Amino acid sequence: MSSLRARAAAIKADLRTKAKPSGWVLPQQPSSFADEGTWTNIDCDVTPLDRRTWTAWTMFGYWFSDALNAQSWMAPASIIALGLTWREAVVCIIFGSLVCTVPLVLNGMIGARLHIPFPIAMRASFGWYFSRFAIVTRAITALFWHAIQTYTGSTAMTQMIRAIWPSYLDIPNTIPESIGITTQTMISHLVFWTIQFPILLIPPHKLKWFFVAKCVLVLTCSVAVVITMTSKAGGTGAIWDLPYGVEGSARSWLILSSLSSITGGWATMATNIPDFTRYLKTDKGVYWQVAFLPGIQLVLGIFGIICCSCAKVVYGEYIWDPLVLAAQWDGPAGRCGAFFVGLTWVVAQIGTNLSANVISAANDITSLFPKYINIKRGVILSTITAAWIMQPWKIIHSAASLLAFMAGLGIFLAPIAAILGADYWVVHKQRLDVPSLYKSHGRYRYNKYGTNWRAAIAFLVSVVPSLPGMAATVNPDIAPSIGDANKLYFMFYFWGYTSAFVIYSALCYFFPAQETMIAATVFGELDIDSSDSVAKVDSEDVEKKAVEVEQSAL
Repeated sequence: MSSLRARAAAIKADLRTKAKPSGWVLPQQPSSFADEGTWTNIDCDVTPLDRRTWTAWTMFGYWFSDALNAQSWMAPASIIALGLTWREAVVCIIFGSLVCTVPLVLNGMIGARLHIPFPIAMRASFGWYFSRFAIVTRAITALFWHAIQTYTGSTAMTQMIRAIWPSYLDIPNTIPESIGITTQTMISHLVFWTIQFPILLIPPHKLKWFFVAKCVLVLTCSVAVVITMTSKAGGTGAIWDLPYGVEGSARSWLILSSLSSITGGWATMATNIPDFTRYLKTDKGVYWQVAFLPGIQLVLGIFGIICCSCAKVVYGEYIWDPLVLAAQWDGPAGRCGAFFVGLTWVVAQIGTNLSANVISAANDITSLFPKYINIKRGVILSTITAAWIMQPWKIIHSAASLLAFMAGLGIFLAPIAAILGADYWVVHKQRLDVPSLYKSHGRYRYNKYGTNWRAAIAFLVSVVPSLPGMAATVNPDIAPSIGDANKLYFMFYFWGYTSAFVIYSALCYFFPAQETMIAATVFGELDIDSSDSVAKVDSEDVEKKAVEVEQSAL
């Protein structure tokens, strides 16, 4: 009893401390590169050696964890529903994913070699203050998608519960219709979020076994569902013979739009991939993403097409959603199957939230408020905001224009990803001063406003031409007034990424920021693995060489 009283007293004292802002202040990290008197923490700093535990196999499990979700299963539906066939759906999945691997590799290498998170890496190209705009943009996108993925996980939880207690579906609704959710759905949402919450708190460097477990579970269940549906249908159905719904140039534009949509769907990951590659032991695992993402997307997409085609034979309608498909299964054997399908997609959605949304948003919040927020607090704040404050049930059931707007956020992420990659590979030739990235008045401040004007111009040139098309998607009434401007939006990611990459590189070539050019990468005082492909050098030597470079340029 005395120990319980002591613990209760400690909790009470801690809560009393937390009543004041000063009670939330985190201890300063003595090893930080930050200016003296300012805050950062281990989650913002260069990844310590003992946290670099990921390998190429971990990246494989990571991408299985991210790509194996209900949305990837249903990806072909949106393409075929437009009037294209399964052939175009497969082509769009393959090439759309391959295009996305370009920024994944270019930006992923920054994290793998320098072991810094995305918010810190952005300072090299955007500047000390302007980088916060990119961070906030990425954080908002991650929160929106975390909300949607969490709600999708709630529908999977419904299948698990109703498989055990069929009467669960008959729970009377006591929530007003204006709230936008029923009592039964709210219970599912609460149960799913409660299960998901402690898993989200696991540190990223300890997640590799979760990714592997999800890979095995989702792949096994997906194959089992395909076998079950083809057995019930006596084959793979007739979806393979569907005719084109559109012809001529309209079909070409639809294919281009579908390609861009597939690529834009990974815009968040292409931008913040350093948040995860920073945990790699070596940079070799980054290149494997070129095979991992398209391969996983293709396999799951084909599974979705086959099961949808079989559903037409068995149930008389095309069913793209695997959870809606499982809802058709009754009886002891059917409910057993529905339970495991529900379990599979519960794990899948948690894994996707981990790899694509929560950790990304948490890293962003940590970099913006390092004095008060570490990655654990950032995760808690992100998941509460997305799952409850943002009310994902209203996002899902709102007008399609809202979902179109969210998809259109890719027009802002494409130039951010492009500028990040161009700066590291083309402008600075893979040579950055890591300690200076943590100093408010370091070489990457650029000017008194902390803004690199070259990045600002490249960003605007990339984004502005796509805005009319995005507006027309949200509000179709204005489409006639913008003419063919909406066609540029059909390829927003291709235009946005390419234009920003080229313009930023050109501006830095003709108007270089000489103070940021150094002769070799500076890692500071941290110990770097000998396997890293970039050599460690002394800071003072680099400063001397940097001066020589500047003088020779003058």
